[in-house]
Amino acid sequence: MKKLVITGLGVISPIGNSVEEFKKNLFNGVCGIEKINFPFKGQDFVFPGAPVKNFNVAEHMDEKKAALLDRFSQFAVASAIQAYKDSGLELTEEEMLRTGVISGTGVGGQNTLEESYMKLLGESKTVRVHPFTIPKLMVNAGSSQICMALGITGASFTVASACASAIHAMGTAAAFLRAGIFDRVITGGSEACLTFGTLKGWEALRVMAPDVCRPFSKDRLGMVLGEGACSLVMETEESAKKRNARIYAEFAGFGMSSDAKDLTTPDVNGAARAIENCLKDAQINSTDIDYVNAHGTGTRINDITETEALKKSLGNHAYKIAVSSSKSMFGHALGAAGALEMLATVLAVCNDKAPPTINYIDKDTECDLDYVPNVARDMKIDTALNNSFAFGGLNASIAVRKYR
Repeated sequence: MKKLVITGLGVISPIGNSVEEFKKNLFNGVCGIEKINFPFKGQDFVFPGAPVKNFNVAEHMDEKKAALLDRFSQFAVASAIQAYKDSGLELTEEEMLRTGVISGTGVGGQNTLEESYMKLLGESKTVRVHPFTIPKLMVNAGSSQICMALGITGASFTVASACASAIHAMGTAAAFLRAGIFDRVITGGSEACLTFGTLKGWEALRVMAPDVCRPFSKDRLGMVLGEGACSLVMETEESAKKRNARIYAEFAGFGMSSDAKDLTTPDVNGAARAIENCLKDAQINSTDIDYVNAHGTGTRINDITETEALKKSLGNHAYKIAVSSSKSMFGHALGAAGALEMLATVLAVCNDKAPPTINYIDKDTECDLDYVPNVARDMKIDTALNNSFAFGGLNASIAVRKYR
């Protein structure tokens, strides 16, 4: 089986718009969650959220072109350009044909959608919307815009599977590389879902915290929505070695499963199967795992289910590993969550450091693993897992290993 490696990284996030800034804030436990105010019909609606900060689109692309992109596509392109430059790639036209773009998003152009609805259904007298409304809001816009920005002419498509979108995209990219269809793929995920309508929708589900996200902590009250994008350059070891590329880590394995039970309530057996399938694909044992970047949404049932899934799939070794949820810092970015957390996982492996679960206050007897509370931990990390478990009972897990 072809060895796959990660050679480029790029990020736009609530805790940093470069890999270095993200890394510093990740390991320092900086919280990107704040209160967001939406004035609507004479009222102020306030929600906790984790928005991207200090994003200047002109630093990443021509402003006139940027006006034709939804915010989620702007994030996607900006992170992809970073990753491409970071990888040191300088591709010929022929090599572009052997390069793919496979990106994930959960909901696509929500800012464009809401802007259009406000114009049509709000107090404005206009009955016209932006002529590029459809090209801006379509879920594949991000991956298509990445191709146009970089001149990539290999196949491109988008994976949309709710909160598992980015990990499904990265897993699909790995399958294409192993099959010999591509030599390299730009993959990851992007989301910009902090709109009034989206936040009200999640509020209606009664799963949102009123303040901050406290994954695995006894007093947790729910999730907090975030936004952002992360892109990776993934390629075969042969391709990377041919050009003497710097290699961050090995993409060791991928596993997925479906609960086939309930649209919103997670199932421990489905989550455990995804982890077990990932271990099989990576040809590793449960005892090889040192660290898990958990899905860790901060809701009562999800955190308990993931804890039990880790124990079911990893056995007693689950008590010996470090587990943390980065959503405590940058919120739940839905279709981009797995990509942002993949970056956190790669950085953990590269730096032998487990990111913290911040906002953690007290132990929950039903969440009894080691969640690296509040402070990052220096430790040996050779192999790590990155989990995403989505609405619809869609589960996915990736194994990342030190490159040797």
